[in-house]
Amino acid sequence: MKKLFLKTFGCRTNLYDSAIMASNLKDFILVNSEKEADIIVVNSCTVTNSADGSARGYISKQNRAGKKVILAGCGAISKGEELQRDGKVFGVLGHSEKSNINELLKSQKPFFKLGDLTSLDTDIVQDFSSKTKAFIKIQEGCDFSCSYCIIPSVRGKARSQDESLLLKQIEKLAYNGFGEFVLTGTNIGSYGKDKNSSIAKLLKKISQIKGVKRIRLGSLEPVQIDDEFKELLGEEFLEKHLHIALQHTNEKMLQIMRRRNHLEKDLELFEYIADKGFALGTDYIVGHPGESEEIWQDALINFKKFPLTHLHAFTFSKRDGTHSTTLKEEVRGDKAKQRLKILEEIVKQNNFEFRKKHSKNLLVLVEENNIGYDQYYNQVKITSKDNLHKSWVYLEDIEVKEDGNYAVF
Repeated sequence: MKKLFLKTFGCRTNLYDSAIMASNLKDFILVNSEKEADIIVVNSCTVTNSADGSARGYISKQNRAGKKVILAGCGAISKGEELQRDGKVFGVLGHSEKSNINELLKSQKPFFKLGDLTSLDTDIVQDFSSKTKAFIKIQEGCDFSCSYCIIPSVRGKARSQDESLLLKQIEKLAYNGFGEFVLTGTNIGSYGKDKNSSIAKLLKKISQIKGVKRIRLGSLEPVQIDDEFKELLGEEFLEKHLHIALQHTNEKMLQIMRRRNHLEKDLELFEYIADKGFALGTDYIVGHPGESEEIWQDALINFKKFPLTHLHAFTFSKRDGTHSTTLKEEVRGDKAKQRLKILEEIVKQNNFEFRKKHSKNLLVLVEENNIGYDQYYNQVKITSKDNLHKSWVYLEDIEVKEDGNYAVF
């Protein structure tokens, strides 16, 4: 049997997609390194030109090593035709073809199978044996049209997974010992809009499954957090950390980015949720075209008002095929990096202050090396004579330092 290595770039959704491909391999041996492999499947990310470059560089390296390379993921749609034409990849595999991977890989001739952008996975991933938590992909695609984003054109319109299939998967995983579930997708807050349901309704049903201790959510949009969702903020099953994508804190910049959220309502929402005891994270782009010094200074003043404890921020990176690449008034790279550091330092201090206030009664799911995450999505390093991997540990008190949380168990 041929040996195969799965290389995954990008987001949690890609990690889930890789798990689906792995579960469908019947006539190949999955190995843990490129060196062992005869075939390498690259599950690519195409969110920026840089992401494309990373995948292309990796593929070139494997070509030089004489490996047979298959391109999957979002990059299959944006760059697959070009890479196959240039002889860089043997086959191209679209999102809807993941379940057919075994048969496609047996092909003696090069293949180009993009499939469509309307289907949903029907496979149930039951093996997360190397993970402490289970990832559940609840939907696919996005209906937003943010100026900097290519994802709707490579993932398609928002569509929700069948509720019964999701619940069945979680029941099996909970029965197999998983207690924490991470709901992922392209735009999870849109779940249910096509099925007369909602993310809040789904959460309620998941919480009733025996064995479910904690549910963690991927990124939500501010406009998707409605009254029905707010009613769940006091429930123990919901992780006390939400990641809500702002992308910016200047109203004019939000308009340039073609965002649906608005500064005043965003701040009101974040303050409301923070008052419920939640840690709050966000996505943020600095250096987007049009971010003048005046806009930046206003954004910075506003940013400081938000009770943010976690941050996924990055400098703007061009993505061919998006509206943002056509805009003028570009921001110099060094200036964008300076702005990024300022935001990171603000949130780092916020997080330290938050951890000092929430240092007691923590429930930690321990991962490798006795390091885990509490209900606020803060890391805790635990000293113990036992290997606590995959255990739930209740910590009455921890030591909080600037560089992290520490405990003895």
